[in-house]
Amino acid sequence: MINSCLLSLFGAPKILYSEITHLEHTSPNIIVYAIPVMAFLTFLEIGVSWYQNKKLYKTKESVGSTLVGLGNVLINVLIKVGLFYLFVWVYNLLPWRMSLSWWTFIPCYFLFDFCSYWSHRISHQQRFLWSTHVVHHSAESYNLTVSFRLSWIQNIKTIFFLPVALCGFHPIVIFVVSQVSVMFQFWVHTEYIKKLPRWVEYVFATPSNHRVHHGSQEKYLDKNYAATFIFWDRIFGTFQLEEERPIYGLTTKIGNRLNPIFLNFHEIKDMFQDVKTAKGFKKKWFYIFGSPTAIYNEKLKKTKKQVIT
Repeated sequence: MINSCLLSLFGAPKILYSEITHLEHTSPNIIVYAIPVMAFLTFLEIGVSWYQNKKLYKTKESVGSTLVGLGNVLINVLIKVGLFYLFVWVYNLLPWRMSLSWWTFIPCYFLFDFCSYWSHRISHQQRFLWSTHVVHHSAESYNLTVSFRLSWIQNIKTIFFLPVALCGFHPIVIFVVSQVSVMFQFWVHTEYIKKLPRWVEYVFATPSNHRVHHGSQEKYLDKNYAATFIFWDRIFGTFQLEEERPIYGLTTKIGNRLNPIFLNFHEIKDMFQDVKTAKGFKKKWFYIFGSPTAIYNEKLKKTKKQVIT
């Protein structure tokens, strides 16, 4: 009886590589389908902001965010088949493969969000990975277009989600979960939704919780990493309540940039420049893999010394 149940749960057949193209076509591109809805809500927020004279949108910055977002969608569409091959390969290696069942979406989502928390947290603590995320934090206004600022090279961090694949979830379930997770993060990038009921704020990464994450004040730095469930931050000691209004953007401001290439790669350019001028292997390693905060303080110290001399 038990063996029969386990077999029905974890005894799914391997996926033939000849089926991958068909699987890729049958896996819904939820984000692509959602673009008209996101565009409508964004234009609505723009209109309300303009009518109320709140100035939440800066033209160059918002156009830059949109170009970054469109580039990200295009890249994901182009590499989707490759990622399918990777996840199908892992899936076929496992003896505990789960079948394509709707209910597996729920445990998969929780595990995916847990991995997302750590991927996000480490991306703030290590400069090489920070370069794949910095574009999302460079906006100095906070509005729905900021959710479009997803790095063109962020798929490097796919490795953080291999534990999800190693649990045996079907590749289509993983791809659907990934897209729903990204879609959830759209609505939290707004100043129009204030604090929600206490239990909602305690469980979910709400607009209030996520505004903190985009704040550049010291008390807000490296806080509230969760994508969907804010209780990960509460558990692992990175939660911060929204108190005063956040000052958005990087600690070193870059202004209202429009160029999506600059927005995606300026940190990589700076990193290579720092490595080029650094003396010794240890210092070069530091400028690639060190903490962005420590690197910022180091460069600030250097600048002060140069001013004094």
